[in-house]
Parts: sequence; structure tokens; C-alpha cells
Amino acid sequence: MARKVERARLYVHSTYNNTILTLTDTEGAVLTWISPGVVGFKGSRKGTPYAAQTAAERLLERMREFGVRSVVVLVNGSGAGRNSVIQTLRGSGIRVEEVKNVTPVAHN
Repeated sequence: MARKVERARLYVHSTYNNTILTLTDTEGAVLTWISPGVVGFKGSRKGTPYAAQTAAERLLERMREFGVRSVVVLVNGSGAGRNSVIQTLRGSGIRVEEVKNVTPVAHN
């Protein structure tokens, strides 16, 4: 049986070649993860917004199994899939509390 978690964090690691989605509880313990490669996309198609959206939809099914009602999204990277993941979450009925960009930026 899956753990029941009301609030969770979603880490979106978006590169030009792939988008990795990691769902954790509020303490940071990983509950599940998914990427377009797991869903069935291969090669350069993994970096497309549609592939990220499909992976996010599959993750939403798992989030419902865990009983997640609200999520904090932390986005890292500048790939094509970052916006499509957030739009998919917003249209799903799960409350998006906060969207944070945690992409490291050099300042030297």
C-alpha cells in the first residue's frame, strides 16, 4: 500500500534533452519519479513539451494513489518541458501552492 501524503514537493529537472519529475514528501523523501523515457519516448523526442506533458499526466495518476492534494513545484533548468508540466498540473485539480525557479545562475 502506498503512503498517504496530503502535501508534496515536485522537482522538475528540465534539460534540452529530457525532463525528469521527482515527487517527494515535505521532508524530501522520494515517493516516485518519472521521465519521458519511462513513458515510451526515445531519443530526441524526450526533450519535447508533449513528452513532458505525457510524463506529468502519468505522474498525476501516481499522485492520486498517494492522496496528494496540494503540491509545491520546484523547477530546475531551462528545457522545453518545464512550462507544459506546470500547465498540466494546474489543469488537473491538484492545488499548486507555489512554483519556484531554483535554476542555478552564475554571478561571477
